[in-house]
Amino acid sequence: MLSPIRLVSEAAEFAAHRHNGMARKGRGNEPYINHLAEVANLLATATDGVDAELVAAGWLHDCVEDTDTTREELAQLFSERVASLVAECTDDMSLPKAERRRKQIEDAPHKSPGAKLIKIADKISNTGARIQTDPSAEERDDLADYVGWATQVVAGCRGGNAWLEEKFDDAVKAARALL
Repeated sequence: MLSPIRLVSEAAEFAAHRHNGMARKGRGNEPYINHLAEVANLLATATDGVDAELVAAGWLHDCVEDTDTTREELAQLFSERVASLVAECTDDMSLPKAERRRKQIEDAPHKSPGAKLIKIADKISNTGARIQTDPSAEERDDLADYVGWATQVVAGCRGGNAWLEEKFDDAVKAARALL
């Protein structure tokens, strides 16, 4: 079993390699790893760094969805809990986007406490990435659509961490100020 610092460090390195060359939506095509770092950091801050498996899962939360990584691989390399958290946060990419979104709203209240925190951190990061200075009409429409949907997902995840929920509310306020 890896020490907490090694678990987080190895998860970060694994995520960086698996997402190498991927760019994130918004913020001028910044490297995708920036999103994963932000989610992991939000989780570390929200929990005062006491849950290394949660932070590792934050680094890895998109690996199964976006790469050829398997749940089994994550369980073997990291831990069963890390793999389980990632699996809970993984969309079925064979479904149409509207169906994936509907399922996230529907499933949010039934997630484990850790998966709910990852979902909130993910929505904070993705909302922030969509906030542009002087957004075009298309960027405003995307932001409004995303924030409306993310707010519904986060509603089902509330009750586990007041700080993280406040950060989400702040991101939504900043987004709505542009709409």
